[in-house]
Amino acid sequence: MTRFWWVRHGPTHAKTMVGWTDLPADLSNTDQIARVSAALPDAPIVSSDLLRTRTTADAIQGTRSRLPHEKRFREFHYGEWENQTFDAIDSPECRSFFDAPGAQKAPGGESWNDVTERVNAGCDMLTGAYSDIIIVAHMGVILTQWARALQITPYTALGQVIEPLSITRITWNGSGFEGDFANHHP
Repeated sequence: MTRFWWVRHGPTHAKTMVGWTDLPADLSNTDQIARVSAALPDAPIVSSDLLRTRTTADAIQGTRSRLPHEKRFREFHYGEWENQTFDAIDSPECRSFFDAPGAQKAPGGESWNDVTERVNAGCDMLTGAYSDIIIVAHMGVILTQWARALQITPYTALGQVIEPLSITRITWNGSGFEGDFANHHP
């Protein structure tokens, strides 16, 4: 059994499509960071290689060990939509990307299926290696695993809110994944 403790990075306050854009996280709410850290097990931490997850992992680490940053846990790559406002990219193609997620790619970017495949590979590498693992990542990444655990459609998963500095726990029980809770705020 492996329990994945997903922590979404601190807020960026960006009003744009932030995928691979390397923005910093606002980690000024030290009380919330302390509550998140206290709610997590004494387990290794891994994060995506983007600044907002690395610094969030640093903030909650305490005495926990760190694993090397994992690029497979990066947010969606939005290609030409990257760092654009929703109004600027509003189009039938953009609406299809969110209304029928799956194979539809952002222009020059990734689809839901692309991201799910790379995140699944990262998780599968960790499954069974640890009884508990903390992964600091991004909303889209966490949602791909929420969909996997609950065996729900990508569209349904996109209806789940994963707020900054929240915890989502997903357990590999030896035969499959199950979601224990999402968007938990300690």
